[in-house]
Amino acid sequence: MARYPTRDWAALAAGVLLPLAVAAVFLPLRPSWSNTNMALVLVVAVVAVAAMGNRLAGALAALSAAAWFDFFYTVPFERFTISRPSDIRTSVLLLVVGVAVSQLAARARRLKVVAITDARYLAEIHETAQLAQTARSPGEVVDQVKRQLIGLLDLDGCRFEYGTLTGHPPRLEADGNVMVGHHRQDVGEFGLPREEIELRTFGNGQYYGRFMLAPKPESRPSLQARLVAVTLADQAARAFAAH
Repeated sequence: MARYPTRDWAALAAGVLLPLAVAAVFLPLRPSWSNTNMALVLVVAVVAVAAMGNRLAGALAALSAAAWFDFFYTVPFERFTISRPSDIRTSVLLLVVGVAVSQLAARARRLKVVAITDARYLAEIHETAQLAQTARSPGEVVDQVKRQLIGLLDLDGCRFEYGTLTGHPPRLEADGNVMVGHHRQDVGEFGLPREEIELRTFGNGQYYGRFMLAPKPESRPSLQARLVAVTLADQAARAFAAH
């Protein structure tokens, strides 16, 4: 079964109920308003749902808006039946425009989240790169990277092993993939492996050590987050190389 955050469940509920509420609130204006005006108001409701939720919520809102427009504002009233060709056209346009606009609004919201996330990642990388240039010892950079990795990858903990390659734990590769033996773990579907994961640090062809990552249950960091983690580990390697 699909897993949705609480915000998305609320958006799905709003997608069903908000167009109904808007249609009911404006019902006293039905004798004086044109159906086109009411359709535009319902499109606004659809956009509001899409902006706070996701594409599915926006699509549900568009369907709900078209249904309640038909029920309340087309002849015969209070029935899911349309008799006038002009009302049919308006209902179809409401549905089509509602779906299209809702998808655009949801995409805009998603792009905004990605941009904010990118800015945070870049700030962390920049901060660590500066520290790698000014730190009195590589240990300072290692400690900072450990703290960053815990938040970035949703970890229970993180430690650093100097120079050792004992055992064959799962490993986070330079391309962001997580390998368990010779097989790639689908982090999006299955999450991170339950055991510790190694993230190796290399600089100028030399191996310095590895970060040992202890994930929380159900940790599912994005590929982008995993690539940032690799970049942060590289900054630790540069600190070793500079000393």
